[in-house]
Parts: sequence; structure tokens; C-alpha cells
Amino acid sequence: MTGLDRFARVNEAISQPGALRWDATYVSMIWNGIPKTMSLSSFIWSVADLLRGEYSQSEYGKVILPFTVLRRMDCVLEETKQAVLAELGVRSKSGVNPEPFLLRKAKQSFYNTSPMDMKTLMGDQDHIKDNLCIYIQSFSPNVRDIFERFDMYTQIDRLEKWKLLYLVTEKFAGFDLHPDKVSNNDMGTIFEELIRKFAEASNATAGEHFTPREVIRLMVNLIFVEDDDVLATPGVVRTIYDPTAGTGGMLSVAGEYLAEHNPQARLTMYGQELNDESYAICKADMLIKGQDVANIIPGNTLSEDGHPHRKFDYMLSNPPFGVEWKKVEKAVRQEYESQDFSGRFGPGLPRVSDGSLLFLMHLLSKMRPAVDGGSRFGIVLNGSPLFTGGAGSGESEIRRYVLENDLVEAIIGLPTDMFYNTGISTYVWILSNRKPKARKGKVQLIDASSFWQKMRKSLGSKRKELSEEHIAEVTRLFGSFKEASKDGAPISRIFKNEEFGYCTITVERPLVDEQGNVVWVAKGKNKGDPQPDSSLRDTENVPLSEDVDAYFEREVLPHVPDAWIDHEKTKVGYEIPFNRHFYVFKPPRSLEEIDAELKGVTAKIMGMLEGLAE
Repeated sequence: MTGLDRFARVNEAISQPGALRWDATYVSMIWNGIPKTMSLSSFIWSVADLLRGEYSQSEYGKVILPFTVLRRMDCVLEETKQAVLAELGVRSKSGVNPEPFLLRKAKQSFYNTSPMDMKTLMGDQDHIKDNLCIYIQSFSPNVRDIFERFDMYTQIDRLEKWKLLYLVTEKFAGFDLHPDKVSNNDMGTIFEELIRKFAEASNATAGEHFTPREVIRLMVNLIFVEDDDVLATPGVVRTIYDPTAGTGGMLSVAGEYLAEHNPQARLTMYGQELNDESYAICKADMLIKGQDVANIIPGNTLSEDGHPHRKFDYMLSNPPFGVEWKKVEKAVRQEYESQDFSGRFGPGLPRVSDGSLLFLMHLLSKMRPAVDGGSRFGIVLNGSPLFTGGAGSGESEIRRYVLENDLVEAIIGLPTDMFYNTGISTYVWILSNRKPKARKGKVQLIDASSFWQKMRKSLGSKRKELSEEHIAEVTRLFGSFKEASKDGAPISRIFKNEEFGYCTITVERPLVDEQGNVVWVAKGKNKGDPQPDSSLRDTENVPLSEDVDAYFEREVLPHVPDAWIDHEKTKVGYEIPFNRHFYVFKPPRSLEEIDAELKGVTAKIMGMLEGLAE
């Protein structure tokens, strides 16, 4: 690009109204071709220069995010402000509830009844704190809730104490975030970038509320790829839900995907989040994007379902890894025992030390019936749900339910060190009650553990990332639904559902007395049968594809001819030994090669010792 072209770009940018135009940093970004949304988000983040010293780096977002939301709403309501104030005067005199009338005049899902705005606040420096608080309290309840959960009044007090409140407010009042200058889509991108910066700055806890963007993009690809034809239909409307919404990243990326593929499509977003600050960020992000913020609910999804009667087309979730659910155990067990399969947890309950499978069952309960179009969802889990728990355990019964009901489409193994707060192996499960014909009765396992590139800078435990090529490759493997190998090792395998099932049989042997005689049962329904010796009792796992009696005769009786099966104790179990199915045997090196290497090392050591002796 020529210098003349760069000058034209800068001239166009700074010709827009607003205080951004003459800032040297902003002009430099425009000159160097940095996208508008990135330059704006970096410019907004530069407010951190005012906070440095009084705030730690991990706290910058506590000020920047709520003030960004405040300024955006201030700009959005600018054109209808006088009409809202006039309507408030009329409705106050009539004694009716003014809210529906004010919403209509504001032409938004929120309003503000204060005669002030952020620019007029600048006219009274001595009373900035009181006036700012009154201004925030004049918003409609759905917006006030956002600022309360941001704990914004605490930040206002801190800023006032350090003589920074006026400076920070003045800085934000100078940003032109009017919808005519920054569209909802661009504003959403800017806010997402700010959220990312905040998460990276506080990476010690980021993993609790923030999922890496490339992992979300992969999940979104996987839940949408089989529906591309339907989603391309003009005017199509679909719903998506995240029960562990965090800051709303999964919902946002899903919205971006659909907007990119079909601008005429509409994706209505729903979510629930436990953490107040994350909830505030998510709700603010949805408001900025023009979504109905009433669809974002605070609270614990497991004990208080925020959307108890809703079903959804698509769902995404990254629940906490290996976190116990003892705090909500009473509520969960009560629902399980009283509602059975009419509730959310009918298949069973996992051990209290790890509640991730509870979220999987919660999502199952939110699936739209297949006759109404069905649903598909993706959930990130650690390795434990694949195999923890023997036959009859809660975990096994949950796996049994999803496999016997043919709900699992695929499981994708991700690389280690992909998340901010853990380096363990993680897996993306894709489940659906509207499988394509080719997938019915089958499960695809994809080993993407080698699909990664090293990050330039580690963030907490996150040292690896997926490139766009990696995401495309996994998506292709999933979409093609074929077995595949790479460098001689399998990376995609397909199994029948029943191949993950087994019967656990109890093998008994007779109790004998001191003389070596068999002790017989004297009474009851087993009278006349040999009495089993509990100390010799054993179990065997028999694949569902095999006949139990044939297995017993072949594998057990040749070794213990007096044994028998107690069929009343037989249990069906399911496990998914993911790594076993991708194991490739590597023969050890030959003895000659090892011996030669040892001799070389020994000679090197002797040479070093001789050098020291001289």
C-alpha cells in the first residue's frame, strides 16, 4: 500500500466525529492497516494507562468492561433520549406503569430516564461520583442488573478515592460508539476482544469463565457442519443455549458463524451463568449484539434450571473439569429420586467428586424432540467420563443411556495444554437425536491430539493452540465420517455403539470344609446348590458381542472347572477406552543398537575421566 493510500485511510478515519480522531495511537493503528474493530478495542484498552499503579493488571477489566458497556448504551440511546423523557413526563402524570411506553420510545430493549448523559456529566467535575451513580440508576432494571453484578459502584468508589473517576469517565465520554459509527456486529467484536484481553491479563482464573476461541470455533463447526444446507435458507431462525455461559464466548462465536454463512439467518441465544462478573459480561455482550438479555439467567444450572421448559436446536458447554457438586447435592438427588426420567438426571448420578456428566444430562433434557427437528450439542469433558465407574455405576449408566439411545455422534480428543487452568487431556463430545442415516448406530472417534501449534506466549496452563488448518482438518474428518490415518497412525475410527458395552459376570467357586468337602446350601431358594466362597469370588468383563456362556466355557472353566456364574449379579456396563483405540505398537530397539549406544556413552565418560586425571 502506498503512502498516499495510507494517508487517504487515515483522513477518512479521522473525519468521523468523536474524540478518537486526533489520538496518535489511533491514527498509527489506522495508518498501519489494523482493522477498525481491533484498533478501537486497543484504543479503549489504553484507558489502562490511567489505572496503572492503583489497579493491578488483572483488575483493568473491572473498570474498562463496564465503562465500555455504559458508553455504548449512552450512544445507543442518544437519538431517542428526549422522546423518552417527554414520554416519562406524560406517563408519570397519568399514574400508569411507564416501562412499556418508554421501551417503545427508546426503540431498544432498555432505556434511561435521566436528563444527563456521559458528556453532560463532564460539566460538573465536583459532583461526578453522585451524578454518575444517579445516571446508572436511571437505566431500566435489566441494565441496572448488569452494572450491579459488575460491582461497578465499588469501582466508582475506588476511582473517586484515587482522583481518577473524572479522568476515566471523560476518556470514555470521548469515544464515539454510536451505532452509526460502530455496528452491533463490530461492537460485539470489540467487546469480545476486550474480554479476551481481560481473560489473558487474569489468566490464573481465566479458565473458569473463558474457553479458548479456537476450541469454540471447532465446536461450532462440528454442531453446524451437517446442517449447512438448512442454515443457508433465507430467514431461517434457530436457538442456541449454553448452560455454563461464562462470558458468552460460545454463544458469540456461534452467532458469528451463522452471520458469516447466512446474514439473513437469526440465531436466538440463551444461557445461564453462576459467576456474577461473568454473567454481567455475557449479558452486556448479548445486549450490545441486540439479543434479548432476558434469555441470560444468573444462578447455578444444576440446582436452579433457568430455562425449565425450553428446548433448543443447538447447545454448547464447557463445564468445570473435575469439580465436585456437593453444594447442590441435595437438590440434584431430590430431583433424581422424585422425577426419575421425567427430570434431568434419570440415567443416573456420577460420583460427587466430578459433576461434569450432570451437565451432559442437563443438555440431554434440553434437546428438542426428534419429531420437531431434533437437536445437536457439543460439550467439553475431561477423560474421566469416558471410563470412570464400573458396570452399574452412575457414570456407566449415563454412558449406557447415551449409547443405547444412539445419541453420540463423535468424540474428539484434543491436545493437552489447551486450556488456561489445566494441562490435562480434554475431549469434545458431539451428541444428537437426529443423526444422519450413515451415522445411525455408530460412534466416530477422532484423535486430534497431534493437531496443535506452539503458542508464542503461554497463558496460564495454555501452551498450545489449534490453527485454522487444524480446525478445518478435524471438521473435514467429522464431516466425511470415514476412518483415516496420518503417518501410519489412525486418527479417525468408527465403531458400532454396542462395541463399547460389556457384561460384568460374577464367577463363584464352592466353599469347602476342613476335609475338602463342598458345603451345600441347606435352605432357601438355592437349597442343594454349592455354597459360594466369597474369598474366591471374581468378576469377568465380557463384550456384549460375545455369548456369556461361550466366553465362560472358553476362558474360565479350563482354569477353574468347579466355577459357575451367578447370573443374578450380572450387570451391563459401558466404557469408551479412547486411547486404546489409537494405540500404535512401537517395537523396542534391538539389543545390538542399545549395546552400541551404551558402549559409545561409556567411551565418552572414560575419555572425560582421563582428561580430569591429566
